[in-house]
Amino acid sequence: MQLSAELSLYPLEGNVDAVVLAFIEDLVQSGTVSAVTNTMSTQISGDWDAVMTAVSGALRLSSDRSGRQVLVAKFLPQHRTEVGPEG
Repeated sequence: MQLSAELSLYPLEGNVDAVVLAFIEDLVQSGTVSAVTNTMSTQISGDWDAVMTAVSGALRLSSDRSGRQVLVAKFLPQHRTEVGPEG
């Protein structure tokens, strides 16, 4: 089943921009989810297990690197965001 998630990370310490960018890089590192970012959030989509694994792994790495943070997540089952080169 396909799953989309909208994620907003709020680091409570450290360089906010660097922490958020590293989190996004960790999300897409496996290549099993697609991601679209904007100034408000990051949306990822893919197979249900791939999305959940990406979120869990990226949050764990980010917490280990940067300490306390808040992750706000919204999930939409049976949805996939397709974005082509035209945006």
